[in-house]
Amino acid sequence: MSARGLFITVEGGEGVGKSTNIAFLEQQLKGEGVDLLLTREPGGSGLGEKIRELLLAVDDEVVDPMAELLLIFAARAQHIRTRIEPALAAGRWVLSDRFTDATYAYQCGGRGIPRDSVSALEQLVQGSLRPDCTLLLDAPVETGMARARGRGELDRFEREELAFFERVRRTYLERAEMSSGRYRIIDASEPLESVQKQLKKVCHELTGCWGVRHPQP
Repeated sequence: MSARGLFITVEGGEGVGKSTNIAFLEQQLKGEGVDLLLTREPGGSGLGEKIRELLLAVDDEVVDPMAELLLIFAARAQHIRTRIEPALAAGRWVLSDRFTDATYAYQCGGRGIPRDSVSALEQLVQGSLRPDCTLLLDAPVETGMARARGRGELDRFEREELAFFERVRRTYLERAEMSSGRYRIIDASEPLESVQKQLKKVCHELTGCWGVRHPQP
């Protein structure tokens, strides 16, 4: 039986460079011999990607925060059952662009949904599944939003006011402080070379501590 894989998540607000740096992490980990599944939330499965489209679409109808939360966990349930759990059980590492920490940050911090509501859904959908390591790409909100606006048309979340993203960032940092070592905070306001130097160090720590399980031929 294969040893269980490592579950790594990458978190952060808008415009912190997640896409660029996740691609870098993927390259680093695979370069060190890790059998890796790269995925994202919301999404990660056929059903999840359809829900993602609903969540990000700009529409005249205002989305109720509780409806939004339930859609996110519906996508997550499918994602876990069809992609994450099978990969981990097979000994593969999973690298996910966002997971439940994002729900606490955006839906609790940003939207004001009670933490107990998210916690109850977390337990129902995930059981004991939690990330082994979370990399938080952190930058001042003004910096991140300037980058996001520079990418082109904004999605439904990116159109929120700055105060929303300040609450999101504050919640992320609070969770990192309470995480008992699961989080690694990466200063994403620095130049890309410096950010990736920080990430490379974390990759070496993870492969050194957890060992590398090579893909089966």
